[in-house]
Amino acid sequence: MQGLFFESDTGVRYIIRFIVVLIGLWTAWRTGRAAAENWNNYGTVIVYTLLLGLVVRFLHHALFDGPMLSPFYYGIDTVLLLVFSTIGYRYRRTSQMVNNYYWLYEKTSAFSWKNRD
Repeated sequence: MQGLFFESDTGVRYIIRFIVVLIGLWTAWRTGRAAAENWNNYGTVIVYTLLLGLVVRFLHHALFDGPMLSPFYYGIDTVLLLVFSTIGYRYRRTSQMVNNYYWLYEKTSAFSWKNRD
């Protein structure tokens, strides 16, 4: 499975790569929350995540000598980041809608709300 998601690594570089991936996923989560916090639409989250995918790809290139302009690795990075930014966006937007408009909406899950009867 080595080489499918990352370029080949050895030793302590696995730990460093794990930290970089963790920072990237946390940043994606915060990006989604920030877009929801400013009442931006979901399109803004997608644009920010595409740019964040470039940043993560650059970090992989700069730190691990991976390919910078690889559509395959960029796609994998961006899809994973988009999942986390979407979760952050929906989580925060649900909280906003339920707390700010408590007379209109009630929470159905951590990521959705419904009209109050």
